[in-house]
Formats: sequence, structure tokens, C-alpha cells
Amino acid sequence: MAQSSQATGGLASIPALLQRNAVLYAEKAAYREKEFGIWQTWTWAETEKEVEALALGLINLGVNEGDFIAIIGRNRPYFYFAMAAAQSVGAVPVPVYNDSAAEEMEYILGHCGARFAIVEDQEQVDKIIEIQEHLHQFEHMIYIDPRGLRKYDHRALHEFSHVQNQGRAAYDEFIAELKTRREKLTYDSTCVMLYTSGTTGKPKGVVLSNRNVIESAKNSSEFDGLGADEEILSYLPMAWVGDFIFSIGQAYWCGFCVNCPESADTMMTDLREIGPTYYFAPPRIFETQLTNVMIRMEDSGDLKYAIFHHFMEFAKTTGEQFGMPKRSLAKPDMKRRIKNAWRYAMGIGFAAETIIENSIRLFFAKLRHGKKTRENFKAKDPILLNLYGGKLRDYFKYRMGAVLVYGPLKDTLGFGRVRVGYTAGEAIGPEIFDFYRSLGINLKQLYGQTEATVFITAQPDGQVRADTVGVPSPDVEIKIADNGEIFYRSPGTFVEYYNNPESTASTKDAEGWVATGDAGFFEEGSGHLRIIDRAKDVGKMADGSMFAPKYVENKLKFYPDILEAVLFGNGKDRCVAFINIDLTAVGNWAERNNVAYASYQELAGHPKVLDSIQEHVETVNKSVAQDPMLSGCQIHRFLVLHKELDADDGEMTRTRKVRRVVVADKFKDLVDALYDGSTQVSTTTEVTYEDGRKGSISATLELRDAAVVSTAAKVAAE
Repeated sequence: MAQSSQATGGLASIPALLQRNAVLYAEKAAYREKEFGIWQTWTWAETEKEVEALALGLINLGVNEGDFIAIIGRNRPYFYFAMAAAQSVGAVPVPVYNDSAAEEMEYILGHCGARFAIVEDQEQVDKIIEIQEHLHQFEHMIYIDPRGLRKYDHRALHEFSHVQNQGRAAYDEFIAELKTRREKLTYDSTCVMLYTSGTTGKPKGVVLSNRNVIESAKNSSEFDGLGADEEILSYLPMAWVGDFIFSIGQAYWCGFCVNCPESADTMMTDLREIGPTYYFAPPRIFETQLTNVMIRMEDSGDLKYAIFHHFMEFAKTTGEQFGMPKRSLAKPDMKRRIKNAWRYAMGIGFAAETIIENSIRLFFAKLRHGKKTRENFKAKDPILLNLYGGKLRDYFKYRMGAVLVYGPLKDTLGFGRVRVGYTAGEAIGPEIFDFYRSLGINLKQLYGQTEATVFITAQPDGQVRADTVGVPSPDVEIKIADNGEIFYRSPGTFVEYYNNPESTASTKDAEGWVATGDAGFFEEGSGHLRIIDRAKDVGKMADGSMFAPKYVENKLKFYPDILEAVLFGNGKDRCVAFINIDLTAVGNWAERNNVAYASYQELAGHPKVLDSIQEHVETVNKSVAQDPMLSGCQIHRFLVLHKELDADDGEMTRTRKVRRVVVADKFKDLVDALYDGSTQVSTTTEVTYEDGRKGSISATLELRDAAVVSTAAKVAAE
């Protein structure tokens, strides 16, 4: 305790860091939120006053030390104020996914025994009122948005601003009590309780201490050189540990600014306006953005199409060398600006002739070859890779690409100022990862868990690869068990699962080693960790070969028209798969090809869509066949599901992870049909609508065989 506190300058809690920032960074922006199209800003000094007023109001309302306070809503400064205020009075904030159904909220609030909830609006108020009779310990609810709530019973319902005003009015009465509670907080006091996504069962409450959060924030910030000048966009669920460590832990440790978008619909616009310097997104976000880029390029004119693919092909080999941002974010002086302008001008001089030549070639080729010109252009253009010789010309050409393609594209995506970017949660497709890296975006991978306060491994600058998750994070120890399962221990190791000593003991041993449930190994040469799959999902085929579904599923999801894939085959003689199409990408294809459809189900069953998916599956099979360990995971048969896998239907977690056991059980008739050789199967599936009502959809699905690559000859040769 003393050693850790000394390492962090005696700052042993989030409220203590807030007090420091209110003095050290008093006039610097701490939070921004876009409301009615205008960015509202709170400085660190203003944030401290907002948190103090709410903390006094909570004491006035009867919040005791050790109470649990549920936090339910989208990313807003008020909720971050609420978490800091709860910690200030010795209570424990419990963020809950705001899109959770009422029964999901009932489990979490009942499990932790929450007496209070701070929610956003009428929707969340109604959910809690619906379940309140089952929450015998629940007492008061605080809401932020008063619209629609005027006629509600306000005896136990309070407006956020009113609670703050009551706290300010009772300042003299409760300020001494507030200071006493703040001073009681130590490194071992509970900082937050976050619930797991519940992939295999009911969510578990992960108790994280101030030590876990502050040490993880300190180590990770030093690892990437984060400072007070960073800007982040807070848009991921507050109930997820990643958002908590970025928007609370690192933000309070470094003193940087947390920006909250106006809504989910305006997130991309707000991202471009803020231009974050430090950014995190799960692979699904990057996949969606790339899909949108490629769709727009397909709709572009020939000149833009030619320029885009010309420079993107070039960037694949030079982006790592010439495109990575420097650590310093200081504005360049006039001499540097003149130097850069000269470089760009020289780049234009070297590249202009090529651009014109390529455009002319594409124009005349189109006259000769018709619609398939673009594909031929990308595949056969000899100039793409062989025009320039020498690093100097490569440098100038990349600078030219930065002016015409990379820079404008990064600005459009909102990544123009990103110095450090991370993706985690599941493996990202190598091609997607390389695309962003080639643009000059310092996108890296990390491996983490809620139980580790995020960080287990991370990729250092200069050691970034698509097939690993990096080296152990600072102060993290890792060992690999005989069965391949990964174990770790670190300052971020969680305290316990709340009210669940059995699960705590089975996950964390007496020496502090935590079982991740993932299988992997360290590369001998680089020391980087490679993840194979979830240990429970890794199995064996009937012939004894390894079955690792995630490896194949990630290859399938590289294709823009495949949103999700689920592989089956453990203990079987062959693998089969369910596939979800991406409605945006396939819908765009349908529009461009005059294919009419009335629903997701109709488009998913279209023969041309099935032909395209089959082509992707067979291409993936060829790739999988190259891996001697996993060649048995080739897909023999597949179907395209008639509905998207949905968290509301229990098929995915709120963090978009597939619940394999649920999917296998719910669609057992489809799995059986894939294995018994059927060519068609009729099925009826229960679905949950947004308002909670249940319904069902029926469909007749086509089951298809996919070509596989025989590995017998290769095995015999070996």
C-alpha cells in the first residue's frame, strides 16, 4: 500500500486525482458534450465543483458508505460526474448497459443490492419502475432528462440538477462529512463494480479497487506516452471496462479531455469534429468503417477510383515506414511548415505524371473491356508497384498520397490526429488491420479482460503485427499452462467476483494467478503472445485435428458482406457454419445491381448473395488449408441465417460476442440439417422486438456445400 501510494504521488483514489486536476489543470477542458449541435465544455475546476455538488446531494439523499449506485445511460459528462461523486461519498458505482432489457437490469440491480440509480431519461425510468417491485432494497432514482416525467410520482424520483442544488444548499451541513469520507478512501477501497458480458451464463460482478484502476492507468499511460493534451471520444458503453479505464482511469491520471457525442446517430460526425489523438474501437467498428469506405469508392468516378487504388496499393508496402505519426503533437514552426510544403510540392512533381497516365489508361481500358475494367486495373496495372525506384522517390510518392488520399480519408474517418489507436475484444482481420496501418494510423492491438482492468498485453511502437497481441504490459506476469491456457497476474488483477466466492476461487488462485480462459502461446523469436481461441471453444475434430472456430470466423468476417459467422465441428468429422450477411454492404450491392428485396430475410436468401458467400467460404478454405494445425477446420457446408444474431434474443452479449451454446441450442434443427446432408430446411425462430414483445419468423433456408482443399498429399509428403 505504502509503496504503491508513493509510486502515484500519494494519490490513492479517483476523487484524489480529481482534486489534484482541479488545481493543476484548473482551466483546461476535462469534459465536452455536444448538445443541440453545440459543444459544451467543463474545465477540471468546474468538474470538481459539479462532482462536489452531486456528492453533497447524495449524502443529503441518504447515500451511505458501501452503498451500490447503478449508473444507466449513454456516455455523458453527467454520468462520469456521478461515478466520481459516488466514489467521493464512499459508495460504489455500478454502470449498466443502457440497452439492457428490464429483466437484465433486474438481475444486476438485485444481485448487487443497489439502493440508488442514476439514469438518463424516461426510457430508463420506465424500465426500473417495471422491475421495482422485485427490488426490495431499492429506494431512490435520479434522472437527467426530465422530458415526459412531469406527471410521475416524485416521492422517490429526483431530477439530477435538483439533487445538485440541494447539495449546494446543504454545503455547510455536509461538507465536513464529505471530506471525511474522501479521506477514508485508500488504494484498497472499491473503485467500481463492472459486470462481465455473461458469454456462458449470468454476468458476474467484477470488483475493482483504486489500486487496480490507478496502477493500470499509470502503467498504460506511461507505456504509450499519454499526456494532458490528449483528446478522446467516449462512445463505447460505460458498463464496459475499456470505457472506464480510458474515460475515468487514464483521463483522471493524465488530465486529458473526454468528449461525449450528441447521440449514436451523430457519432461519426462528432468524431470528425473532435479529431481524437487517442482512440479505441473494437474490430467491428473498424470493419464497418472500412465497408463504408469501399462502398463509396465503388460508387465513385473512374479518376477517383484509380487514384485511390493506386496509392492504397503503394501504401501497403510503405505506410509503416513513412506514415506513422511522431510522438510530439506540438504545432510545427514556420520553418517546418515551409519544409513540408516543399516536400509536398516535390511529391506532386514526381507523381502527377503517373496519375494522369493511369487515368488515361483506365479510360481507354474501359472502352476496350467494359465493366470489369476496375478489377483488371487493380490486378494487372504494372505501374502500381514498379513505377518508382529508391526510398527518396517512395517518400515523395507517399507524401503525395498523403495529400490526395491518406490525409483526406483519415480526416473523413475522424482519424487525422490519432497518435495512438487500439483495437481489442476479439481478433481483427489482418487485411483490415493493415489497411488502417498503411494510412499512417498507429493502430495497435491489446489483449485484456475486465478482471485485469483491461491490460494484459499490448504492442509497443515499432513492434506492431496483425497476428499477435503484443508483449506483457508493464508489471504484468504471464504463464502458459500445459493445456495452452493463459494465466496472468498484475496490479490490475480484480479483487473478487461480488457474492460469488466459488467463481472467484476457480478463476484466481491464492498466489494471484488468474485463468483467462483463452488458449495461446509465446512466439520464440519475438516474445509476442498469440491467441488461438477461447480455451473452452478449442477442441478436436473426430480425427484428432485441432478445432479453433474463431480463427476461421475472423477470416470470413474480413469480407465486407459478412457481418458474423459461427463455426461448428467440435467432435465431428467436418465443420459447418452459420453466416450473417452485412445488410449495409449487401444492400448497396443490391441497389447497384437492380436487385429488389423487401427484407433482410429475402436478401439473405437471394441466389446471387448465396453464390457470393460461397465464393468467400471457398476462398477461406484455401487459406485455412495452408495452416497444418488448423487445416481440418475447413467449412464443408454452410447456410446464411434468416435473421441477424441479436443481443435482445440472447444470441450475443451486449459487447457483441456470440453465445455459442445458446446459438447451437436455439438453432439445433439447422445444425442437424447441415450435418445430415439436407439441401433445404424450414424453421421458425422466436424473436424479441425493441419494445420487449415476443414474436416469431419462419423461413426456408438453402443449405450449400463448399469446396474444400485436400491436405492428404501434403500430409503424406511430410
